[in-house]
Amino acid sequence: MAYDYFELVKKTQHWAEQAQAAGWLNSDTAQQLHDIDTRSPDALFSSNQSATTRPLIVAFMGGTGVGKSALLNRLAGKAIAKSGIERPTSREVTLFYHHSIALPSLAEQLPLAKINLAHHDDVHKKNIIWIDMPDFDSTELSNKQQVLDWLPHIDILIYVVSPERYRDEKAWRLLLAEGGRHAWLFVLNQWDRGQPAQLSDFNQQLQKAGFIEPMIFKTACVDEPQADEFTQLENLIVSLANQHIIEQLEQRGSQVRKQALKQILQTALTRLGSPHQAQQLKADWHSQWQATCTLLQQGFVWSCQQLAQHYADHASDLISPPALAKHSDAHQLKLWDDWADTHFNDAIDELISTADQASLPVLPLKKQLTTLRDKAAKIVQTQSELSARLALAAPGSNLHRGFLKAMRLCEITLPLSAMAWVTYQVFIGYYHSNMTAVPYLGVDFAVHSSLLIALTWLIPFFILKKAQPSLKKSALNGLNKGIINAFSLIDSEVSAVIDAINQQHSEQYQQLSELIAHCDNNQPLIIDDNSPLTRMLV
Repeated sequence: MAYDYFELVKKTQHWAEQAQAAGWLNSDTAQQLHDIDTRSPDALFSSNQSATTRPLIVAFMGGTGVGKSALLNRLAGKAIAKSGIERPTSREVTLFYHHSIALPSLAEQLPLAKINLAHHDDVHKKNIIWIDMPDFDSTELSNKQQVLDWLPHIDILIYVVSPERYRDEKAWRLLLAEGGRHAWLFVLNQWDRGQPAQLSDFNQQLQKAGFIEPMIFKTACVDEPQADEFTQLENLIVSLANQHIIEQLEQRGSQVRKQALKQILQTALTRLGSPHQAQQLKADWHSQWQATCTLLQQGFVWSCQQLAQHYADHASDLISPPALAKHSDAHQLKLWDDWADTHFNDAIDELISTADQASLPVLPLKKQLTTLRDKAAKIVQTQSELSARLALAAPGSNLHRGFLKAMRLCEITLPLSAMAWVTYQVFIGYYHSNMTAVPYLGVDFAVHSSLLIALTWLIPFFILKKAQPSLKKSALNGLNKGIINAFSLIDSEVSAVIDAINQQHSEQYQQLSELIAHCDNNQPLIIDDNSPLTRMLV
């Protein structure tokens, strides 16, 4: 879908507004996009005027003393354009137009009260507005501002020079700046004081500026009629005042403005940074965070040992969690202190610095990472305490706990088995003593059976006592596991932020790239080879 220039500007400004609010554009770039010039010859008139009736806007432009006002007066056949008294300087804008043109519909930024107006009844020039603009090289700032205000509204600029001033530096700077925005005709005025070599040099200078065959008219505005080319200039302008030429000039102006807009958008695109750099940010963070985790774990060794001892000493308080807080040293023992907070913030700052070095906007990243700066301490504290409590609730490893469970079973079953065996032996001994008259079980059996029963109970009991897992070691293992879990959670949260930032960056980049693509989506401008426009455009 092709958008016209004004639609593109509107979409650009809408994008810039939301991009600035989200932090993707700085205020200077956003202001530059907001201040894009939408003025054009067509915008000179109010929207309620039919586009088919818009006149051709033609302006005489030049430096001080080249005779612009004299040319307009000659065109009008009377003195309508005023020149300065102190020196030949035009101080105001003069409009020469057909009386049927509704000038009150001019744009508000160009009030009629500040314009010198003159009208005519020549039907052949009905569809033309002739303008005499102030000298662009004037020392008066108001004159320069008037020229800048009117330039975007001009279809054809008649650039007037004199033999003495055709190489004026200010004039050439303005010509190069405005070259592609208008159609151009050139007048070497006061030709009666010029030389053929000056005309040739002027022509070469215009070709260097981009005009293949510039149309230069030689005029001599003096009181006595001169055989010059003013009539040819006038006739050419009249021949161009038709709807087809005006539409071609509007199409050309739209294309030039779109290309200027494209350059501004491309500058904004470079300030967004590349999607590849945005994707690389996550890998950079993982590398930085691994190094930070190693440093933090080394710094937590002493704190973990102290906190593990505290948990071991108050393991029974786990049944009633509030009781743990009653101990005076409970609040003094913590893993995440100012040292840890500083190193974590250094890691976050390093991530932001990496994004900045990659020419990525850092404000969105800063905003979303702000909450994580305060959240990290809570994550570490919560995960380490939870893991320590779980470790103390079930101390030791699975194998160790299985072994202890077996010993507890042995502590019951072995003595019972021994007693059952002794009982069996007593019964059998008593039976045999009655049958064979052999003496009943003696003292040795009583001693040995007692020892057997005692050993089957004492050995498991002793093993259980000696094999109990260390609460401090269990708490320490739980703390270390909790720290690892906390670091993983922090990494996941920062990675989620980076993923969200990359998604937003991709969307902003895509929207801006589409706007740039629309700037190139233009219908080809077709100009007949025999049309004067081929020589009037850069």
